[in-house]
Amino acid sequence: MSQLQETNQTLDFFCDFDKISANVAEVEMSLNTLNYLIGKDDLAKGVADIWQRDSKVFEVLSILIAVRDEGKKPVVDSKGNVVLLRSYFGSAAKVVEFLQDTGLADIFMSRRIKNLVDYVFGIETGLDTNARKNRSGHIMENTVAKRFRENKINFRQEVYSSEFPELSVLGTDEKRFDFYIETSNKKYLIEVNFYSGGGSKLNEVARAYTELAPKINSVKGFEFVWITDGVGWKSARNKLEEAYHTIPSVYNLTNLSTFINNIK
Repeated sequence: MSQLQETNQTLDFFCDFDKISANVAEVEMSLNTLNYLIGKDDLAKGVADIWQRDSKVFEVLSILIAVRDEGKKPVVDSKGNVVLLRSYFGSAAKVVEFLQDTGLADIFMSRRIKNLVDYVFGIETGLDTNARKNRSGHIMENTVAKRFRENKINFRQEVYSSEFPELSVLGTDEKRFDFYIETSNKKYLIEVNFYSGGGSKLNEVARAYTELAPKINSVKGFEFVWITDGVGWKSARNKLEEAYHTIPSVYNLTNLSTFINNIK
């Protein structure tokens, strides 16, 4: 517990600019067309002009209010009816209603936005923060993979239990493991995670691995290994302790060298 790290976040953790740029590129042409509306006093006429040329450009409007679900989101309209967001993109009049009711009309007409491509880049950057939880896990996997490579340990990533007929004890559900290492006398199935914050997820993970490990370890030649870290475990200490006494191979980044030396 005293070895748990506070964070594994490097500076590239916060924003995936390659993904952000790719998302913006998908709608860039439509956004450039919609730039025509910026500064227009007669917004309805501007919308009508664009509608006559290419009505499909309005399908990207939902991203301007930070909604990325292709218009499938249900909303309550001005009459109190529940409608799909995409219904506002079916006519020029509905587009104008959308712009007015969301507040975008005022933003456009007052020129508080200069360029919609730049504006959406900012929105995508904000939305990308939702992916940080997944990135924390990927960083942990990359850290462990680096340690294995440095020690010249051969491994595979994202290996499924269906590869091993011997693991019928796991039942019909297919299980994916983060790492797989095979030595001359043992096959190691490894799960890796990092938790900088607490929550119910930690209890669920500890409980799941406490049930999983004995099943795998009961099969001759197989061993389950859990590599985890992060101060989030301080809020779930009891569950981690229970797992520690049930699973023979539990490591954090500090004592991972013990496992590596055993492999070598």
